[in-house]
Amino acid sequence: MNRGRGDRPVSAGVRLDKWLWAARFFKTRSLAHEAVVGGRVFVDGLAAKPSRTVAVGQQLTVMTPRGRFDVVVQAVSASRGSATVAAGLYEETAEGAALRAEQQEMRQHARAIAPPERPNTQQRRLLRKIKEGG
Repeated sequence: MNRGRGDRPVSAGVRLDKWLWAARFFKTRSLAHEAVVGGRVFVDGLAAKPSRTVAVGQQLTVMTPRGRFDVVVQAVSASRGSATVAAGLYEETAEGAALRAEQQEMRQHARAIAPPERPNTQQRRLLRKIKEGG
């Protein structure tokens, strides 16, 4: 049986924000809480509250600055452990991993064609002139 802080055993589920923090999707529990409140976390396709209980087998969609993760909960933990332990708490779906890899590739291409620096005043005036058609 999983154990929470101290000798408190973790029952069938854990708070969503606490599980997201323990699974290392977010650095702090408050960031996990803000993500859930902000509508960037879905449980079984539905928006959730931070106090929602997470149980094994549920499907989560988590949008982080690193990308969108579609995962299935494999284990429940209320304490934050090492990265290897955290990786065992969930399994990413194949579709989600492929989508995230595709988005990463698109970001790399966008960086490659982006200008190396911001335009200076003369360049901005020229761009404005071209956009205005004159």
